[in-house]
Amino acid sequence: MTEKARVALVGDRSDGVRSHVRIPMLFARLAEREGIELDAYWLPTDAVGDLTGFDGIWLVPGSPYRSEAGAVDAVRAARENGIPFLGTCAGFQHALLEFARNVCGFGGIGHAENAPESAERLIVPLACSLVGHEGAVHVTPDTLAARILGAERSVERYHCSYGLDARHLDTLAANGVVFSGFDGEGDARIAELPEHPFFLATLFQPELAGDGTRPHPLVQAFARAAVAHAKLSVHSGH
Repeated sequence: MTEKARVALVGDRSDGVRSHVRIPMLFARLAEREGIELDAYWLPTDAVGDLTGFDGIWLVPGSPYRSEAGAVDAVRAARENGIPFLGTCAGFQHALLEFARNVCGFGGIGHAENAPESAERLIVPLACSLVGHEGAVHVTPDTLAARILGAERSVERYHCSYGLDARHLDTLAANGVVFSGFDGEGDARIAELPEHPFFLATLFQPELAGDGTRPHPLVQAFARAAVAHAKLSVHSGH
């Protein structure tokens, strides 16, 4: 039995971004293997529009985005409306940026890639670029990430040069972000919102795991959450 959901892929689609090529392949595999059919709509960051009709929002890699504001708005729509959310690479960065601005009250805090001149920056250049690298992620027990991954350690693939300024981690955590994965140096690599039906962001790119024939557990979990949201929407008459 096929289960269906409408998913927004928010990002500036380009064949030069590996994840943009890989994600549709993964969705095809999910349909074949899991019977989950994700009706995916690509939405550029400068034309996001109303997202409340979607069952899932994936803020995909590919920064700098054409519109930082559009990316942040997509995160806010997911967070405030209980829509399953996955943010990978730049999606992780902008998910934290949205939370810092709209929940923690850091209205003017910036992203070093988008606004290097900003006085207060949440997202800063990594000490060592992770473009093309793989690295171990240590997963915090009893978190959404741990339940999905089923392990306390996972080796993941990166393609990024920016991450969270650790000086702001405690403030984000005090306001509700659970950091559920860290690298060997103690830097945040997974963030989630436990009060949300499904809200997960990773600095690594689970969509690039393996050869693309078997979707990463985090991608599978996002797909299942979108299907669950679609069922709820049908039953509630939305």
